[in-house]
Amino acid sequence: MHSPLPIFALLLNALIWGLSWWPFRLMHDAGLHPLWATAFMYALVLVGLMALRPGAVRQVWRYPVLILLAVSSGLNNVAFNWAVTVGDVVRVILLFYLMPAWAVLLAWKLLGEKPTPMALLRLLLAFAGVVLVLLPADASLAGLFSGLSLADGLAVFGGFMFALTNVLLRRFQHIPAQARMLAMFAGCMSMGLLSAVAASAVGAVSGFPALHADWLLVAVGLSVLLMLGNWALQFGAARLPSGVTSVVMLSEVVFASVSSVLIAHKTLSGRTLAGGALIMGAALLASLGNLRKQR
Repeated sequence: MHSPLPIFALLLNALIWGLSWWPFRLMHDAGLHPLWATAFMYALVLVGLMALRPGAVRQVWRYPVLILLAVSSGLNNVAFNWAVTVGDVVRVILLFYLMPAWAVLLAWKLLGEKPTPMALLRLLLAFAGVVLVLLPADASLAGLFSGLSLADGLAVFGGFMFALTNVLLRRFQHIPAQARMLAMFAGCMSMGLLSAVAASAVGAVSGFPALHADWLLVAVGLSVLLMLGNWALQFGAARLPSGVTSVVMLSEVVFASVSSVLIAHKTLSGRTLAGGALIMGAALLASLGNLRKQR
């Protein structure tokens, strides 16, 4: 009988990320912008990881290509954290989960994997879902982009960078896992810091606030949870087929949706539910396809 622990570990990781919008909003309300929060928290995570795995630093220097992974994962994290802080949580999560659709196109370009008819069907389902989520009920297709918010754009961009990160992880699978993990955390910290400094310089966001318990305790607590979530992901993903991992990770959408209804008192429209079903259907088809290949 197989142990259920890997499944529970993946569910824990999905729960942490599905609820992460709440502490980000708490910090934002206390004066810490999500860009600064990302830089600050991942600095704490990076220090903790380097203390636990000092040898990982030497490994990273041996592989300069990890800079690409650091940038893609960092931008993915910056975009997601900013989007869930200022936008509608369910809408952001659904647009972010266009990742499987972007992965088809990126794998075609970067890995030479020509899309199959089923992959093209997933693309069609995913983008049809996006139209339903983004298009207002009284608007035409021509006005699809006119109502886009900053959070919408960040969510789509974040999903694209998440897909690129996954493709790069496959391309760099010969590199030790702890070196890849350290590069990703370093990228999250550095991209968060660079984005915060640049946005602050042009007046788009406020500067880094004075230390205050209202946001500091939340930031430290979320940093610990992010490290726990990463450990859970590594534990679960190493013991399960990637197709199973992908299916279980879709539970993040459920956690985010339910929590936004219960905590933020959001309502889900019929169009959002229908569009979300198409996007999730595309992601589920991709996950099940991977699982069939592995079997």
